[in-house]
Amino acid sequence: MSTTADATPPSPVNVPVNAPASAANAAPVAWPPAGGGDAVRAACARLREDSPVVRVRTPTGDEAWLVTGYALAKEVLEDERFSLRDAAKPGVPRPYALTIPPEIVNAMREMNNAGLHEEVLRAFGPRSGPVSARWLRERAHGLVDAMIEEGAPVDLRARFAEPYSAALICEILGLPYEEGLRLMSGLDLGFLAGPVVPEGSAANWGKDFAFVLRHVRAPREEQRGLILTLCALRDAAETERKGAGLTDELLAATVTTLFMAGVMSTYVFLLHATLTLIRHPEAVAHLRERPEKVPLAVEELMRVTLPIGEGLPRIARTDVRVGDVLVRAGELVLVWVEAANLDPARFADPERFDLDRAPNPHLSFGAGRHFCPASALSRVHASEALGVLVERLPGLRLALPPEQSVSPAGGGKRVPDRVPVLW
Repeated sequence: MSTTADATPPSPVNVPVNAPASAANAAPVAWPPAGGGDAVRAACARLREDSPVVRVRTPTGDEAWLVTGYALAKEVLEDERFSLRDAAKPGVPRPYALTIPPEIVNAMREMNNAGLHEEVLRAFGPRSGPVSARWLRERAHGLVDAMIEEGAPVDLRARFAEPYSAALICEILGLPYEEGLRLMSGLDLGFLAGPVVPEGSAANWGKDFAFVLRHVRAPREEQRGLILTLCALRDAAETERKGAGLTDELLAATVTTLFMAGVMSTYVFLLHATLTLIRHPEAVAHLRERPEKVPLAVEELMRVTLPIGEGLPRIARTDVRVGDVLVRAGELVLVWVEAANLDPARFADPERFDLDRAPNPHLSFGAGRHFCPASALSRVHASEALGVLVERLPGLRLALPPEQSVSPAGGGKRVPDRVPVLW
């Protein structure tokens, strides 16, 4: 089953792509694109066809190479000569002002050096303790029950997507769900993508860090999840006198970052996926008849609705040729996954929202060394939520016209402020 895709909500970015597509040696193009889904898709097509590797100027005033074609995007993501870690170093060109404080960035680096990376991967892997498909399905049903009891219209973001994702991440990390919801209020501030860092962004990170630090310092019998695991490793390392680097602050910074990144990525995708299904009621009807196809639908939704507006950043560690362009060491490369996922050279009829598309090798989880370790869990998270919505609320629809009900909150992630719905 397939239909025409129209999945991308309006972008809050007000920097237009008003220059014509150009060769790699032409003047930099303003980046990222402005406008709604149609404008973004037009920019995708133009740049990919005329300049698959193009010089752009980001909101910070820095220049970068933008990669739009699928083959080149995958090549860059898999090539370890392009560094994600270096993109957070001071003094490098940036796609936007870095809102994450330096101490948080350094903490994540120290986490890897201290050998905690494997524990994080295990916590977010396919066998993540009590977080099973059944567990997620029960949470989704509970939230729908509450929505029905409250009565339409309700805000799908506040009543379903956010609490559903928060429940998952809190359970994995070991944060109390009710208290963890307090961290949700600052997510938009934590992931703004603009030319400067707002004053509230640093304060927001500091507030969340202090909240998590209290749980890291709680008595052992009150801890659970990844917090308990990391604290046990810290205590064991101290006993063996080799754990000087595993401080409370390091662990709290790690957990804070994992919470914000985990919740943001899951609930934002879920909102965009639901909006896509709302635009295509025939797809909802098809999935109600064939619920076993929901996981396949999730893959297609991930291909067409990925809400990343600014591109995945990498810094070249050495001179590397990408297509016809020689990228110099230290230069910034942005992989525009949205454009790669719509590349007709890789996907037949890419503008079609096709529930039967298989295989579907989209790049929404990245590729290579930095392929998202939570990909399996994210797929189950989305499948259970969307399956419950399709089953319980087949008439789900927007309560207001899209231009009034889905206003962007700001930042490159194109997050809807609110999604009031009826059913």
